[in-house]
Amino acid sequence: MDEFNLHLTGDIHAITAANNLLAAAIDTRIFHESTQSDKALFNRLCPPNKEGKRKFSDIMFRRLKKLDITKTQPEDLTPEEVKKFARLDIDPNSITWRRVMDVNDRFLRKITVGQGPEEKGMVRETGFDISVASEIMAVLALTTSLTDMRERLGKMVIGNSKAGEPITADDLGVGGALTVLMKDAINPTLMQTLEGTPVLVHAGPFANIAHGNSSIVADKIALKLVGPQGFVVTEAGFGADIGTEKFMNIKCRYSDLRPQCAVIVATIRALKMHGGGPEVVAGKPLDHAYLNENVPLVEAGCVNLARHIINTKAYGVNVVVAVNKFSTDTEAEMNAVMNAAMAAGAFNAVICTHHAHGGKGAVDLGVAVQRACASGNQQLKYLYPLDISIKEKIEAIAKSYGASGVEYTEQAEKQIEMYTKQGFSGLPICMAKTQYSFSHNAAEKGAPSGFILPIRDVRASIGAGFIYPLVGTMSTMPGLPTRPCFYEIDLDTATGKVIGLS
Repeated sequence: MDEFNLHLTGDIHAITAANNLLAAAIDTRIFHESTQSDKALFNRLCPPNKEGKRKFSDIMFRRLKKLDITKTQPEDLTPEEVKKFARLDIDPNSITWRRVMDVNDRFLRKITVGQGPEEKGMVRETGFDISVASEIMAVLALTTSLTDMRERLGKMVIGNSKAGEPITADDLGVGGALTVLMKDAINPTLMQTLEGTPVLVHAGPFANIAHGNSSIVADKIALKLVGPQGFVVTEAGFGADIGTEKFMNIKCRYSDLRPQCAVIVATIRALKMHGGGPEVVAGKPLDHAYLNENVPLVEAGCVNLARHIINTKAYGVNVVVAVNKFSTDTEAEMNAVMNAAMAAGAFNAVICTHHAHGGKGAVDLGVAVQRACASGNQQLKYLYPLDISIKEKIEAIAKSYGASGVEYTEQAEKQIEMYTKQGFSGLPICMAKTQYSFSHNAAEKGAPSGFILPIRDVRASIGAGFIYPLVGTMSTMPGLPTRPCFYEIDLDTATGKVIGLS
């Protein structure tokens, strides 16, 4: 447990280092371009060797190709070509790449950099995200090979030139170095459950702003290991509005893998909350409504489960509902959930007690999943085609939430126009949204409908391969609560064992 919760194989450290190397490269390039002429900049980028000859490094040919410059020797470039090659002319106001760290720190959401005297007053506003929100994490989860990862990392867009052209990691000459930092992180970690079932642990893209799924590489390895008659269970973070939608429309598109069944996990307590139960606050005792039988409250909350089932079935897969039983749940409440699930179109609904009884408590679920997979050839259906506009794709997803329309800020409109002009409109959409509600408002429980979904900004993860609109007030850097879990964590110095991680 402590290894799993701490550094494991260091994948997040690799992502953090790679992300921040790219951030440093951006600011360094802006600094050096501001203090040097075109010729001086070019001479430093392509310095002569001991024999006095210049040459382009391998990565520089990627930029030359992008600029349609076919010459292979630095001395053959014209002054105009030298300027085009050497001067990225990054617009500081367009930079979308932020630094990351793997700690919830609300005070780093907005910072200024470049305040040192040597930076000659090149101050700009930026901020930190949580490491799992880095585009590099999303690249890791969606890549299929080292070659593919190298291409994706190099294509990551960090901002634009002052002429409006997208600037990539390869333009900065850093794509290869990023791949070196990530070369071991592409390998999944093999672990096991308490009962000895093999588990591949790999990648954790922030499910709110990225696609929130485990890696394609791990899924393909698992499928190869279990064989054609075997079963692989893979996670899609959060509900049908985030996890399933992104799994189907992003991950399945890039992996060409097709799920046979979707399992939706439900609890009586969560459904009571969606039925109008009292607010649940982390660290505070649960209200008695969640600990005592209240069938009407459960039934009222089942509208939320029903929409998840309907949305998931729309992709052409069978749905099995797993009702995780708590000790306080009653038979009447569980029956209410199973009845509602079947009425909404679930293939089956099963009570699970695996938390208390291990694998024995999930046998019925396993049988139900097996039958759902064998019931026929499901045909995967996407929510939208890729060749429609960015707005049309956003609006198709919004309608699946229950929205009647979408409202865009001036900034969002500007970004959509720019990404369309730059040729990125054919990418899938990855909505950055709260997981607590189908809507943008975390307090809107149940299955709200008729609301207007506000899009405050639109950003692009070109290397990962998606456009991500920011819905409402979604933050990319969480904050610590008043009483963080570190109050419980310590080390037994006599045994070396970690205390408080469970």
